[in-house]
Amino acid sequence: MSWLVILIIIVVGLIFLLLEMLVVPGTTVVGLVGLAMMAFGVYSAYSQYGSSAGTYALAGTIVFTIGGITMALKSNTWKKAMLGTEIGGKVNIFEENKVKPGDEGIAITRLNPMGKALINEEYYEVTSRYSLINHDTPIVVTKVEGNKIIVESKSE
Repeated sequence: MSWLVILIIIVVGLIFLLLEMLVVPGTTVVGLVGLAMMAFGVYSAYSQYGSSAGTYALAGTIVFTIGGITMALKSNTWKKAMLGTEIGGKVNIFEENKVKPGDEGIAITRLNPMGKALINEEYYEVTSRYSLINHDTPIVVTKVEGNKIIVESKSE
């Protein structure tokens, strides 16, 4: 086995190891395959070229692995791949007695089973418990659990 093949095996193992750490969650086959390839590359250097060449291959593998991991974790390359926006959504925030069972309104969007509704001249995120409700359908509040409003069609 030539030095080029041994070097390629070690580099591919390092790439698999970096993929395991940065892309694939958890300890999976990718990281184990990467470690195995690196170990096989170093073993091949020992068996083909002797102990001094194998020791150089081992030292080089350790240095490049630590350097590659350090560069991958510190570089701004991953910031380009990250989602940089914030989620601006919010849950229903309303006063305790502003919406109560028996209040009526209209479904603004299709409740499938969740959607928006206009109740007491304000928009809320509501949930239909029993069936899908089309938009522009009159609804009635059946239950309020904290910030969750449960409705059903007024015709039911």
